[in-house]
Amino acid sequence: MEINRTEIEVRYQETDQMGVVYHANYLVWFEIGRTKYIEQLGFTYTALEEIDVVSPVIDAQISYKKPIKYGDNVFVETWLEDYDGIRTTYGYKVTNGNDEIAVTGSTKHVVVQKDSFKPLLLRRIHPAWDQAYKRQVRGE
Repeated sequence: MEINRTEIEVRYQETDQMGVVYHANYLVWFEIGRTKYIEQLGFTYTALEEIDVVSPVIDAQISYKKPIKYGDNVFVETWLEDYDGIRTTYGYKVTNGNDEIAVTGSTKHVVVQKDSFKPLLLRRIHPAWDQAYKRQVRGE
């Protein structure tokens, strides 16, 4: 199973009045990590969007363990936790420069037709992507 590790530059505007990263910004960082993970496997969201397919979030889980502050070095690790052909669950771990876990989480997505939001089987619209995800779930 592949894991993508993406460095994130903490911007001042991402912090709140307590001087720590505002909780909702982790979802943005999850998206950055997820996009890089998909690219690492050789695919892009653009390829889906070109055929009017999107993959919206249907569930998000986040556990906050340690605050991240402006100026910290931050890394988002992203991997595939589960995939059934329609739904995909990605896992995330956000660490600071000392490799301490700050946040863990997951997001679940469904592949749908852009206009109707009708669920689609990834194997029918992008067989190579489907096979790559199946290999990841099997740990290959």
